[in-house]
Amino acid sequence: MAGRGAAESKARQHQRIKQLHQFYLNWPGKLLRNKGPISNPALNAIGECIPHVMVVGLRGFPGVQGGVETHAQHLYPAIAAAGFTVTVALRSPYVRGGHPSEWNGVKFVKLWAPRSKYMEAVTHTFLAIMYAALRRPDVLHIQAIGPAVLTPLARFFGLKAVVTHHGADYDRQKWGPIGKSVLRFGEALGMRSANKRIAVSRTMQAHVRKKYGLEAAFIPNGVEPAVAPSSRQALEKFGLEPRKYILTVSRMVPEKRHLDLIDAFMRADLPGWKLVLVGGSVHLDAYCRSVEDLAAKTRNVVATGFQEGVALRELYGHAGLFVLPSSHEGLPIVLLEALSYGLPTLVSDIEPHLEVELPARHYFKMGDVDALTEAIKRMAAFEVSDEWSENLKQWTSRRYNWSASAQETIAIYRSLIG
Repeated sequence: MAGRGAAESKARQHQRIKQLHQFYLNWPGKLLRNKGPISNPALNAIGECIPHVMVVGLRGFPGVQGGVETHAQHLYPAIAAAGFTVTVALRSPYVRGGHPSEWNGVKFVKLWAPRSKYMEAVTHTFLAIMYAALRRPDVLHIQAIGPAVLTPLARFFGLKAVVTHHGADYDRQKWGPIGKSVLRFGEALGMRSANKRIAVSRTMQAHVRKKYGLEAAFIPNGVEPAVAPSSRQALEKFGLEPRKYILTVSRMVPEKRHLDLIDAFMRADLPGWKLVLVGGSVHLDAYCRSVEDLAAKTRNVVATGFQEGVALRELYGHAGLFVLPSSHEGLPIVLLEALSYGLPTLVSDIEPHLEVELPARHYFKMGDVDALTEAIKRMAAFEVSDEWSENLKQWTSRRYNWSASAQETIAIYRSLIG
């Protein structure tokens, strides 16, 4: 009789889960843009003990521009390979038709989001948390302090939340007073409400400790070992010669200070050199147009737009100098990528750049165009030997690698799952 009762109880549990799943398909499921049948993870979980992590707070990947997106693109396949089920909520405007439902072991769910600088992240995060409340992942991982404003909602639904702090986004020049206030509020709610916190830089780790009296695990961004492609199709497309161009890679937003770099490049007047601006803007605005207009009018300046894959690797692999003049960063993956190619680099002296601990000659005073001009002249004349480049590659891979970052993130998850 006891066995019969247990069987009936399990049958009722299956029936309740099926009813919940049908409800999901009939209403919240309409927000999804996935084609084909949607699996029922609750049913699958009855017979399996694979830990499930759901990720929210990013636009999407692969091939979506942004630091958080690049972070996720490298981190979560490594976590999936370690035996976790990883589901990432994608924003519908960035992953239109043809986007895979699974990539490198990571499952995707596409949720509607408005294409709006101000409402996109919070709206999508709200819908993603509603979805997570139905799916019941073991861990909900919220990326960045904007989406983290809804961390209390996740906790209200009984979800175990991890928040990764990528940087003080309220310091970005693109935000007005209201946007900055919302981001500060998001940081406070995210740090205070999360079960666990992660900081990608020691600067942010110290900030969380000082401001909130809380500990955040320092887990830096990483890089993969880089080998310069022998192909040069991107160089031919943009009229570039190997080792005779300065490269910068970033979104076109004010804190990246492209105008400073163009001005300094003009003043440096390097014979035979070009300046290559890789990247675009998610939301076309006055700043983006001003950079594109100035690039078009300035001799030997090339704006390539967003690049990825082999083309981006070619541009990294054959550059003569990488420059990042930003006024705001977290721990910039583009800088780590440049170092992984063994490139000479030149960066502004903001705290996240100083944290990388490059030799002094690789830094200049942020916002000082004269200092940047002189630094460009100096670094362009720097003779790069194969030995110097190889040593830099090895140093970078030892300090920053995605495998180590994935294992440290998994340790955070396991501390919550038990």
